[in-house]
Amino acid sequence: MMTMPAPGWVTLLAWIATGLGVLLAAAILADIYARGYRQPLRAMEAVWPITAIYAGPLAWWAYHRWGRPATPRWQQQFGRAGGLGLAATAAVQTIPGGAVSFVGHMIAMPLVMWTGMTIAGQGVWPMMLLIAGFALPLLIAFEYRSLALTGRDQSVGRRLWAASRISVLAIVAFDVGMGASMLLVAFVLGYSPASMAFWLVMWGGMWLGFATAYPMVWWLLSKEATTAESTPAITRTPRVETAH
Repeated sequence: MMTMPAPGWVTLLAWIATGLGVLLAAAILADIYARGYRQPLRAMEAVWPITAIYAGPLAWWAYHRWGRPATPRWQQQFGRAGGLGLAATAAVQTIPGGAVSFVGHMIAMPLVMWTGMTIAGQGVWPMMLLIAGFALPLLIAFEYRSLALTGRDQSVGRRLWAASRISVLAIVAFDVGMGASMLLVAFVLGYSPASMAFWLVMWGGMWLGFATAYPMVWWLLSKEATTAESTPAITRTPRVETAH
């Protein structure tokens, strides 16, 4: 696949955006582990800093608005946090899809580059398949643990089925947006996966993936909004102080 050099300003913007994201991710990690704001659902301790890498200041705001108040330490200081509305809950529940997609990118991109893997002469197709393939089991594990922590679907089989159904729908919806950015890079912009400009477009793709997945997550949550158990583990106080 022929690559094209990115304009200098795009590369500079990519470095600034990524550098800021990494700094904010480090600050969130310090807040979690050094200051003791441990998440009730431990997987969110990876989700929040990963989200900061590509979402920058907005992820920082979301963490302090929704992530921190869910922690036992925060609630010991300020009291029990109020429940989130449907819109905010849907946003928090969509964020893990971006985190697992990020992890999928970190594995799939080098793998395709090192092996020279292609489909129909293009590396973008195996990249997209591998990203989804790596992201799906991670999201299933996340959703399964979330269901277990809330006490919903007591049967292991039912819990696994529910986690798989939610994850497949979320990955498909997220990849509609994420895939569009990858196709843009592959067939229009032509940036090399080894360039910072490529990753800037990927960060934009994460945003686009969030936008396409959010309505689906909203719809899933709205189906259960009439029951108290519909509130997810990451937005409520856990029944025990820690959960691994």
